[in-house]
This record gives sequence, C-alpha cells and structure tokens, in this order.
Amino acid sequence: MINSNSILVPIPALFSFQECVWFLNRNYDDCLHEIREGDVYKALEVNGQMLLIRISENGAFLEIELLEGDIDEEGKANLVAYVREWFDMDNPIQPFYDLLQSDGRLAYMTESYKGLRLIGISNLFEAICWSIIGQQINLSFAYKVKRALVEKFGNKITRGGQSYYVFPEPGLLAEVSKEELKAIQFSSQKADYMIGIARAFASGTLSKELIVSLPDFEARKKALTVHKGIGVWTANYALMKSLREPQGIPYGDIGLLNALANHNIIQDRKELGKIDALFSQYAGWESYLVFYLWRSLTVRDSA
Repeated sequence: MINSNSILVPIPALFSFQECVWFLNRNYDDCLHEIREGDVYKALEVNGQMLLIRISENGAFLEIELLEGDIDEEGKANLVAYVREWFDMDNPIQPFYDLLQSDGRLAYMTESYKGLRLIGISNLFEAICWSIIGQQINLSFAYKVKRALVEKFGNKITRGGQSYYVFPEPGLLAEVSKEELKAIQFSSQKADYMIGIARAFASGTLSKELIVSLPDFEARKKALTVHKGIGVWTANYALMKSLREPQGIPYGDIGLLNALANHNIIQDRKELGKIDALFSQYAGWESYLVFYLWRSLTVRDSA
C-alpha cells in the first residue's frame, strides 16, 4: 500500500536498484546515507528544512517515502528530480552497452553489472571536498575524516534515535579555523584547501551554476583547477560525479589502474597510450566505463 507521503518513480530500461545499492553499500562508513534491508535512507535539506527519505524498490518503480518533514507538490517534484539525478535514471545507457558488447574484454559487464548507473554527487561543493579529503590516503581513513567533518559541522535530522546528516554548507566551513579541521585529522595543507574552496563557494566566485554555464569540458576543468587544492584528478572526478561529464576520467586513480591491469588492458601504469586508446573507443561514455571498471574490482580501492 502506498501512503500519501510516498512517490512512485518509474524504473527505466537497464536500471538495477540492487546494483546501485551495491555501490552505496560497499562496507564503508558513509555518513551521508544509510542502507538497511536493501533500502536507502538519506537526509536532505530543502529550503532550510531537513527531510528524511527512504528509497526502495516497489515492482517496476522506485518508491520515495518521506519519513520526516513536509513538502508541497513542487517540493515533491524537486525530490523526484533529485533521486532521478542521483541514480542517473534519465540517461538511456543502451549505447554504452552496445560498445561494451563489441569489446571482448569487457562484454561480460553488460550481464554481470546489468543496470548499474553512475551514482552521482549532486552537490558540486561536496564532490570537490570529498576529492580533497581523499587525496593521498586510503578510502577507509577518508570516510573516517569525512564522518568527523559532517558530524561536527553538518545539519542533522533524528528518527528512532538515529541521526542522519547532510554535508556542511560552504558558508559554515568558510568560517572554521584551520586548527578545527586539523583536530579532526585534516592535514595542514588539506585544511587550507578546504577553507579556501568553501570561501570560493560562499562568495559565489565558484558554483555549480557557474561551471555548468561554461562552453565545454576543458573550460570547466580549467575554471576548477585555478583554485588551490583542485588538481586535474579532483577536477575530473568532480565533473564526472556532479556534472556527469563523460570526459571526466580520473587519470592516475589507483582503482582504475588496477582494474585496467586486471583486464590485461595495461601491464604497466605508465602505458598512457593504451589507456587513451581504450577510452577513445568509448567516446561519450568514458566516465561510465570508469564506473564499471571500478565495479569490477574485488578489493576496496574505488571511490
């Protein structure tokens, strides 16, 4: 039975909620969503109000249930749009599958990972901060630092004795001290980067809208990399996850390199020509290929 706080979203072709939940539930301690019994619980802040939603599969639909908070019809439409973007539901991925099918090394992915979508990070500020946190440390420690940041500075909503958090706002992080970030295990350099990026977002000199308005991928990447703390890897990752840029390939990512080696596409991490040759065969779907290669890993080194 569907209650008045539930919204049904039709599931598109080549979409697997189970595969998407797999990505969100890789045994890391992610503080921005909770997976229980195959359902996704997530807090959102909309127009200053905290909401808690549960996303589950209901036949041929995703069911979005509002557990805490109130929204009007426009709010419901925005909520649906958020979920569709998060799970990349409006992107028909059959052309990507056609490319995989023509590649003997990777064709198995169309069945083994059938319906996996590129799970995004809608908030560009969050995507950049996450990239900065993860620079030169392992993922387990990165998630620990992220949790410390979010629990100290992020807003929360509580239900059944459990707290659900949203990522801190740029304006708040723009005002924190370097010492406060170092106290939660940020390096001195990363603390500087984080505060600088927060100030850029808070002042409006950097925003998702500004980046989207630029004419092409190279212009967007350049606009990001002028900021301290945003190198090419971070810019590519953020553009891949937040703007769904197909060309957002995080070159040098250890997980990506391991996956390429596992598929005998490269034997040495310096074989850039072979990497470029592979991605040239997937023009328009490069970031999806990265995501599926991450999915293929049997060790915990994908972001």
